[in-house]
Amino acid sequence: MSPQGSITRRLLRRVGPIAASLGLILTAPVVQTATAAASVTLYASPSGTGSTCSSSAPCSLSGAQAAVRTRIAADPSADVTVLLADGVYRLSSTWSLGRADSGTPGHPVVWKAAPGARPVISGASRVTGWTQRGTTGVWSAPVPSTSNSRQLYIDGRKVPIAQATPASLGFRGSWTGTSTGYTISGDQAAMAWFGSLTASQVAGVEFAYPGGNGPWTESRCRVASFSASAGTLRMSQPCWTNVTARASYAQASGGLPSMSTQTMPARIENAQTLIASGQWFLDGPGGTLYYRPSAGQQMSALDVELPRLETLVQGAGTLAAPIHDITFSGLQFSYATWNAPSTSAGFSDVQSNLRMTGANNQGMCGFSNPAGSCPWGSLTQPLANVSFTASKNITLTGNRFTGLGGAGLGVMYGAANTLIQGNEFTDIASTGILLGCTYDPLPTNPADAAGIKQNCTPNGASETATIGTNEILTGTTVADNVIHHIGTDYSSASGITLLFSQNTTITRNNLYDLPYTGITAGVIQGHVNQATTPQNTTNINSSNTISNNILHDYLSVRSDGGAVYVEGHQAQYVYQSDGTTIDPVRTLAKGLQVTGNVAYNGPTTNFTYYNDAGSEWINWQGNIAFRAGDKSHGGCSPTGHFWITNNYFSAGIQSYPCAQPIDTHASGNTTIPANPRPADLPQALLRGAGTGSGSFTPALSVPAKIFYVSPTANATEVLVAGEGFGPATTVYIGTTPVSNVTRLSSGFMIVPVPAGTSAGQISVTPQVPGSIRLNDDDGAISYSGFSYAGGRSYGDHQNDVHYATANGSTASLTFTGTKVTVYGEQNTDQGNIGISIDGGPQQVVSTLPSDGVRHANVAVFTSGQLSSGRHTIVVTKLSGQYSTLDGFTI
Repeated sequence: MSPQGSITRRLLRRVGPIAASLGLILTAPVVQTATAAASVTLYASPSGTGSTCSSSAPCSLSGAQAAVRTRIAADPSADVTVLLADGVYRLSSTWSLGRADSGTPGHPVVWKAAPGARPVISGASRVTGWTQRGTTGVWSAPVPSTSNSRQLYIDGRKVPIAQATPASLGFRGSWTGTSTGYTISGDQAAMAWFGSLTASQVAGVEFAYPGGNGPWTESRCRVASFSASAGTLRMSQPCWTNVTARASYAQASGGLPSMSTQTMPARIENAQTLIASGQWFLDGPGGTLYYRPSAGQQMSALDVELPRLETLVQGAGTLAAPIHDITFSGLQFSYATWNAPSTSAGFSDVQSNLRMTGANNQGMCGFSNPAGSCPWGSLTQPLANVSFTASKNITLTGNRFTGLGGAGLGVMYGAANTLIQGNEFTDIASTGILLGCTYDPLPTNPADAAGIKQNCTPNGASETATIGTNEILTGTTVADNVIHHIGTDYSSASGITLLFSQNTTITRNNLYDLPYTGITAGVIQGHVNQATTPQNTTNINSSNTISNNILHDYLSVRSDGGAVYVEGHQAQYVYQSDGTTIDPVRTLAKGLQVTGNVAYNGPTTNFTYYNDAGSEWINWQGNIAFRAGDKSHGGCSPTGHFWITNNYFSAGIQSYPCAQPIDTHASGNTTIPANPRPADLPQALLRGAGTGSGSFTPALSVPAKIFYVSPTANATEVLVAGEGFGPATTVYIGTTPVSNVTRLSSGFMIVPVPAGTSAGQISVTPQVPGSIRLNDDDGAISYSGFSYAGGRSYGDHQNDVHYATANGSTASLTFTGTKVTVYGEQNTDQGNIGISIDGGPQQVVSTLPSDGVRHANVAVFTSGQLSSGRHTIVVTKLSGQYSTLDGFTI
């Protein structure tokens, strides 16, 4: 399909209904078919040394790139494909692509996995040569003295850096905050601990402040020095000032709060003395990596990957000479870090992983006194480990982005017609996909050109084109991707962050297991706009669409976000014939279209569909929200011009607690139960949402997992929501496969159930014969002092738990059976629980993890053999901050 044809079809879909209402007929132009081009296939291998890049003598990755350039130079219209053999391609430096690596329209250069292969593009070195250090349980291995990484991956998964809570170290918390750090002389345990470290070790210690700059943030700052004589900690600058003393600004419609200097860190990280089971520490200058294996791990059997690179792939042209027509398919991009948060600027979190790194009025422009940097909102954004700038017709399909320390993928600076389809983004420290740049809300403003060149492209120094409309991010399609378990280090990350763009389409994606918002559009851009001051800031946003996505189990860590969160201007105005009156129909057509999305399991959500500060011209149409928090729709201090029509919401709409918008238009909306059954939701909307619901069939899939089952009482069928539902997915009730299951999409099924079925019996894997799993919300369980929590995204059974904070809280179950297992959570904030059966003596069970890492949905107790008949088990919280129950197996 040609890019021109794709754009034309997108345009017709957008304006067709409007044109029809005006009596117009639109037709697509005839696209000429290109003549056949020469076809060339080259071969690459991790061990390749050949020069011909043949199947029998494959090249290295760099050798294949050189061969591609030679072929393209000789025949620019050639169809060149590079097949990558299976294995790990360890990059010695960033894989950089420029104009010389480009194909031509309709004839892209294709880098793809060979049949059956899963090539991994890696920025890490495998660490070997481990030796045990005495009897401490800690092992060490030599690494280059230039090593520097905030992440370590073992057997393909990120492991936590050495860390502990102040309480676990015995710190009393009697710290006094100052403009430079803390006075800790009143805390003898803290004095002794910091006093045991060398000056360089102190300078590596990092403090984490979840919620410190608002419940949507998690800032981090490093300690600069410790004075034993003065009893003080001096914090790194400018991080400390940017976290605790942010400038104020005028005409605010949203706040950017400072953290009190009296705030204690929630976690202390990155000191060798903190290493607990399953944690690591890197002494870069000393050339040593330390790791303490978890129970059952054997160092000789572990694949330990230490990232060396920050950028894996960088496709960068200039506006005058863009990179273009390249496809990546079936590859895996893994094991890169992002070290900027380790510097003195730290991670002064503002929103959605945008942060301050300069003065405390960064990005406040003329709204602060003194004035800050411009334009408004020009904050520092996270590094993308794979990025494309000044590019055209780049396609990424069927790839995996995993094990990455920054954002997974970034696209900005004049990129046009980028297709991101059918990929998986997971185990990523920051946001999954980052679209746009904070410095280019108005690229036609000459005053912003220098900042754009400096911050939006790596090739700013060589750019010869005048910055203008050519710099607008346009025509990006993000479709059929699975984005989950992101924001693993920086919990304010969104699944997809959209800054400034035109004709962007984000459609049919599945986003879940997210610490903050699912999809955000317009981060802090509207913080000085509202109904009374709607034009303080403007931008180039126009004709963007967020449609038919499935979003669930978001806001599992942070709060004050939504499934879809929007700020600022979202349309270019279209005026009526008088030249001064805005045409609402045609302007809305150029506004943000939020249609056909399904959101659920966001219990802490303020507004599922959130039009926040200064947001305007949004069409909220045909969306679904259930089990999704306080309100299904609303926001704080928006500008207005919202149409809210034909949605299916379980909570209220049009809630504006801060300030009212100029205008809203709501009609045709249906109120549904918080726990809807199949008949409560239109099947057409469920069928049209999520990966594979269009004409595209994703090559990648995730394992099937259930996240929601509708009430089973008096039901003959239930709605089952989850992930990875394919034509071959089998549903079980206990051990029995279910017939006549209706698969609606990758995220929804309708399952027939016999009378007496409980939600816990429904699964996508057969249960152990003779056993029944009861979820924590089963009506047979009686609670005293426990509360419900859903959507935590830690892997809870049926994605929910009951928890207690008061000692003496109980959960009891009367059952018929011969054995019972109690499921809960092991975490450092847990303690002891007491188990008694049939009034017998209480058995004390610890729910503290041996490796210091959270484990959800684990069997914390299993009884011995019981006599056949009825029994009663009582679980009692005895100690710890929390006690968690995730159900029983009978």
